[in-house]
Amino acid sequence: MFVAFEGVEGSGKSTQAARLAERLRSRGLDPLLVREPGGTPLAEEMRRLVLHAPGELTAASELFLFQAARSDLTERVIRPALAAGRAVIADRYELSTRAYQVAGRGLPEADVLAAIRLATGGLAPDIYVVLDLDVAASRRRQSEQGKAPDRIERADDDFHRRVAGAFKAAAGPGIVHLAAEGSADAVHDAVWGLLVARFPGLA
Repeated sequence: MFVAFEGVEGSGKSTQAARLAERLRSRGLDPLLVREPGGTPLAEEMRRLVLHAPGELTAASELFLFQAARSDLTERVIRPALAAGRAVIADRYELSTRAYQVAGRGLPEADVLAAIRLATGGLAPDIYVVLDLDVAASRRRQSEQGKAPDRIERADDDFHRRVAGAFKAAAGPGIVHLAAEGSADAVHDAVWGLLVARFPGLA
């Protein structure tokens, strides 16, 4: 089982990924929880560069840093875990690239999808749980958390509206949408319901 949580900043991806991992552990499973970008020494270095670069990055440079991180994580961590029969839970995966680099930065979709295929070797989650949240609510939650914004979070609202719109419009195999405005408990219950319906053995 490979599950990816997707959505804008502040939508609760990290919280829900961690809660799902905890629930699976309580059922005797050994899930692997990963984040993007990150998860290997190389990928964590790519994360530092893409989120806290000392200067401006071109849109293409940003794309390639993300794909370098994703390729390393996929080949060194995710594929071996899946081959060993473990559930993998990702805090972001390639749907984020489609939202941020295509809709947000305006890179050509066909080129971006080709880069994603090369980085992942065609591996895709069984389920993408997209947590939908508008930009105003995203900004409010980030402010309440009190953390310093990274390079991408500092982009203007027009950029983030394009990203949020891309997430909301996302459709295709395995993509499901949940409203992120509810309580963490309510969202987790909805996530669990989706997974039990997809993987009846969890019930």
